[in-house]
Amino acid sequence: RFVFNQCLEYVIIHHIFLLKLFIMIHVFNLESLNATENLATKIAQVIVPNFIVSLSGNLGAGKTTLTRAILRAIGITGSIKSPTFTLVEPYQLESYVVYHFDLYRFSDPEEWFDAGFDEYFNEPQISFIEWPEKAEGLIPPIDWQVTINFLNDERRELIINALTNTGDKCLMKLINNVEI
Repeated sequence: RFVFNQCLEYVIIHHIFLLKLFIMIHVFNLESLNATENLATKIAQVIVPNFIVSLSGNLGAGKTTLTRAILRAIGITGSIKSPTFTLVEPYQLESYVVYHFDLYRFSDPEEWFDAGFDEYFNEPQISFIEWPEKAEGLIPPIDWQVTINFLNDERRELIINALTNTGDKCLMKLINNVEI
C-alpha cells in the first residue's frame, strides 16, 4: 500500500508538471508605438466575444495605449476615454459590449462587487482589465494575462500568457498571424 501511494503521488506530481508545460506564453518585442498599434490590430482579429484580457505593468508601460489601439481595431469610433476615474468605459458593438476597466483606484477587492462589475459578465462581452490584482480572485476566468515591460522610451516587451483553452487558440492564431 505504501508503494502504491508513492507511485500515485509520483504520477500526480508529474501530470501536474506536464500540464504546466502546456501553458502557452509568448513574448513580443515592440520597438515603437507603430509596432504596438500593429500588434493591437492583429490582437483585434483573433479575440472573440466572452474574452477577458488582464493587463499588468508599471504606470506608463502602455496598458491604456495598447487597449485603445485594440478598441480602434475592433471598430470603436469616436472618443476612447481612459477609465482611470470612471473605473470602466463601455463600448457597444452590434453583437457584444467591450468593457475597459481600470482598477488602479480600488482600495479593497470588494469594490468589484460594490460597483456591480460581476454582473457585466452575464452578457456577451470582451473585457480589458488594467490592474487586475486589485480585484484578485473576484474577476471571472482570464483568457489572456498580458504583461507590458517598459524597456525604454519607445521599446516595450509584451508577454501574453494564455490561461484558458480559448486563450490558447487565440494566441496560436495571433502567433501565426504576426511577423516576428
